[in-house]
Amino acid sequence: MFRKFLRDIRGDYMIATAIAIVPIMGGLALAIDYAEITRQRTATLNALDAAGIATARRIVEGADEKEAKQYALAFFKANVPGADTSKTKFNVILPTSKQGGGLLTIEAEHPYEPYFLSAFGSLLGAEIGEINFAAKTQIRLKNTLEVALVLDNSGSMDYNGSGSGKKRISLLKDAAKQLVKKLADEAEQMKQVDKPVQFGLVPFAASVNVGSGNAGASWMDTEGRSPIHHENFDWSTMPNDKKVVPAGGVYVKSGDAWNDTEGAIVTRFSMLDEMKRITGQTWESNWEYTCTKYNWWGNCRSYGWVDQGEYKYTYGSYASWQGCVEARPYPYNTNDATPNKSTPATLFVPMFAPDETDLTSGGRASNSYWSDGTSGGSAYRQGFMPKYFTPSSTSSSAGNGEGPNYSCTTKPITPLVDVTTTVGLNKINDAIDNMSPNGGTNVPEGLAWGWRVVSGAAPFSEGRPDTENGNDKVVIVLTDGENTYYTPGSLGHSDDADNKSIYSAYGYTAKSQPGASFTRLFMGTDTGVNKSGYYNDNYTAAMNDHMQQLCDNAKTKGLILMTVSLDLSESKSSEKKAIQALKACASESRFRKDPDNPSKAAKLYWNATGGNLSEKFEEIADELSNLRIVG
Repeated sequence: MFRKFLRDIRGDYMIATAIAIVPIMGGLALAIDYAEITRQRTATLNALDAAGIATARRIVEGADEKEAKQYALAFFKANVPGADTSKTKFNVILPTSKQGGGLLTIEAEHPYEPYFLSAFGSLLGAEIGEINFAAKTQIRLKNTLEVALVLDNSGSMDYNGSGSGKKRISLLKDAAKQLVKKLADEAEQMKQVDKPVQFGLVPFAASVNVGSGNAGASWMDTEGRSPIHHENFDWSTMPNDKKVVPAGGVYVKSGDAWNDTEGAIVTRFSMLDEMKRITGQTWESNWEYTCTKYNWWGNCRSYGWVDQGEYKYTYGSYASWQGCVEARPYPYNTNDATPNKSTPATLFVPMFAPDETDLTSGGRASNSYWSDGTSGGSAYRQGFMPKYFTPSSTSSSAGNGEGPNYSCTTKPITPLVDVTTTVGLNKINDAIDNMSPNGGTNVPEGLAWGWRVVSGAAPFSEGRPDTENGNDKVVIVLTDGENTYYTPGSLGHSDDADNKSIYSAYGYTAKSQPGASFTRLFMGTDTGVNKSGYYNDNYTAAMNDHMQQLCDNAKTKGLILMTVSLDLSESKSSEKKAIQALKACASESRFRKDPDNPSKAAKLYWNATGGNLSEKFEEIADELSNLRIVG
């Protein structure tokens, strides 16, 4: 066809070509200019986003209206590559509120000078000049994010998730890492802001592990001053020459038998240091020439060499503190009060599970790991304190979650890290991968430590100051079951020592608190809890009560609480209560309405199954994304 066109000497093709060339060239001009105007508009919008995020941060830092607007314009111009911004109409609308929901709006109307359309318009007798296009971005003032993942590591997380062939803990690890990655990727657009997105991890089961490296931290009860520090120790059982007595708010060694350690403070930490096991023995000979046989009237009959030596023992440590702490006494277990020695109850007490009785007349106790060294009854043998200062004949040390560390089964807390860095992202992902299911379920303690992780004050102070504007502190809680605290009998153990419960984060429920006739688990609870009821369901009710108080206190302080139930059904009464507790705990969305009641905000609660857990975490990521660029 093309060759035929070149050979043709008639005028038809030329006329047709002349007629067609105008719309062809016009279409080409339009395509080129459209592509370029689209590119410039995208570049302008990206520059607006960057300027918005950077300006929001300047507002948080205290910039006034004039400074903020000048900064926004300068940042915008610096981020529009190769564009002439001299004719750009630029407008900044500052947020009217610095609290959640305040919007920073930046608009730009940018002129585009067409490459070909002007010339093409001239051919048609039309004048086509500059074309203006507009772009706008809106930024929530809350442009930085601190998130504590409070994740259930109880034994039931080892079960398969419904609708999936994988274990719940594996599904949770995958979903959590996807959430972190998505928010970390989105934070790439916030490079101008220091630590735009931080994540911390709080694995919880029956207790929470704050890390054994914090044994000497100022917020730990290193001197035994807390009212709960010695509640399981009966120091009256110590001998007269080796006593432990109260002195000046602490307990100290008193008596000649302590030798050069007399006067030293006795704490759970010092007891762990003094608990030794025999790791080896060697015979040390001592030959003496002495009488070997006697006459019946008492005189020596014959002499000889006799080895009067003895075994010399070597000792090793039996157990060191694994890192778990008890719940603070009420009301400090439901708030974020900064630990202070002037208020000893605010300090954190290391867990120390007592050695329970060796007697087995009614069955084995839940945690007997040391020789009682006495012939008294069950309660006396459990409370007999000299045993901890006598080396054990056992040859092995206590493993994780054993002996004094009974009920301490989780990995340590990972404080906030900046997930926009490779180091930070790897650290949080490794911590998630290292989670392992074992133990009971104590959601309120997990939640309390999630709050402390994002807090700007001790015990973990990696978070921004609580008073800083432009920052959201978020706690995401996931559990697959109700709160649990167990009687020994419910787990197949005897309770000869009348502990009323196994030892865990609230200690023994048989221990009444000073000034009260009931255990600290029941302190501060309402009339729905039977303060003399020592059974599992009542323990759960008390924990739910503490949990709701904790949630209310955290939300009052401005925390955003997101809760997730995994494989729980409202058709089961106990699981329904757990669902209700999680839903009541959750904050309300600032962006979404309740689909069942559009007049109310949606609750930040998700009921997930093993099959859709990943999707629910995607929804959580979307909710958190909305806290920054929204338009």
